[in-house]
Amino acid sequence: MSSHLMHTATPRALVVGMGIGGLATAMRLREVGWDPVLVERTPGRRAAGYFIGLFETGRATAQRMGVLDAIGDRAALDGVTYDVERNGRRRPGMGYGDLPGGPRLMLRGDIEAALYDTVATDTEIRYGTTPTALDEHLDGVDVTLRTTTGGDVSETIERFDLVVGADGMRSTVRRLAFGPDARFMRPLHHIIAATVIKEPVPGYRPQDGVVLAEPGRSVWTFPFADHGPGLLFNYRTDDEDAQFRRPPVESLRAAFGPQPAGPVLEHLLQQFEQADDHLFDSVHQVEMDTWHTDRVVLLGDAAWCLTLYSGMGASTAMAGADLLGTLLQRNPGNTARALREWDQKLRPFMDVQQRSGRTMGLTMFVPQTRKDKAMRTAMQRMQTNRVGRKAMSALMAKAFREKSVDIAAA
Repeated sequence: MSSHLMHTATPRALVVGMGIGGLATAMRLREVGWDPVLVERTPGRRAAGYFIGLFETGRATAQRMGVLDAIGDRAALDGVTYDVERNGRRRPGMGYGDLPGGPRLMLRGDIEAALYDTVATDTEIRYGTTPTALDEHLDGVDVTLRTTTGGDVSETIERFDLVVGADGMRSTVRRLAFGPDARFMRPLHHIIAATVIKEPVPGYRPQDGVVLAEPGRSVWTFPFADHGPGLLFNYRTDDEDAQFRRPPVESLRAAFGPQPAGPVLEHLLQQFEQADDHLFDSVHQVEMDTWHTDRVVLLGDAAWCLTLYSGMGASTAMAGADLLGTLLQRNPGNTARALREWDQKLRPFMDVQQRSGRTMGLTMFVPQTRKDKAMRTAMQRMQTNRVGRKAMSALMAKAFREKSVDIAAA
């Protein structure tokens, strides 16, 4: 094991995780005069990932960071989203892009690629690397880093002025600095399964989306202008562990049974089973009284994990990174104060987003009861006339207002 504990004049930060939050943090730290080192446990860059929406909170941040144009927008033009039943009956419905605030529709990798192209030119990036121990003291944090290259494993101890854990819901940094996952992960008792469809639903155009929503379960497709549609299954369960004891498609078929699947659902189940890769996971929020020590801070899913039901994961990861850079710049030489101010400003906003994600956001994706299902149907019918659309827009705009707050603005 080698050691690198020399203190340098330029403050040095370790950023753990090469997703949206980690890349955005590295970018902002470099801009405000820090020297970031970005580590990622996987051996290379990740695949493009699945569907996300970018609301105004994220768009304003991306614009300020100079990457909004590079991120783009994959919304399928002239597409229609249909609410469908198992028997094939359908009616025009409301797609994700129709929500108030007009979220940009894209893949997670679109944001990561735009940030990476800016970060990679002047930032040290180490793949196959993860922290295994943190020793925080007044002068910095001594971090034990383990790197796996091929079959070789090496360890170093390096000193940093700041450690940023942007390494996801099951964060290694959080476990090392704050304790086990079980203390902070709040289960929402739902399972999500996501992939990319190779063959659109028969009888629908490639630019059309479908939503089959029943009490406690739903399936959505998200059409893109120049990419295969995204596919997302959701269902409620009282036994999350049992869902992982069999192949994912078997858990999906059990969750959507015992009724016959019908043409649309059966096609989507087959598409999931035939996909090259997929995501199958339980849904949790992360709840913590503080996201930082004096020199270690968590960001994005590692800190708050709003879940996809909030629609704000990507937006808040970028906003959190942007604000972190701003406050470190305002508090030179006083990292602890910068982190306190950062936490204090973000926390009320994140509390609202978490609450929304487990209430309105969750029921929008997965009607929890027959009453929710009936309300969803009534809302869809209101969309069929001008007066109803106007009333619905006004009602939903109020509920979605918090997704437009530029929380990271100077």
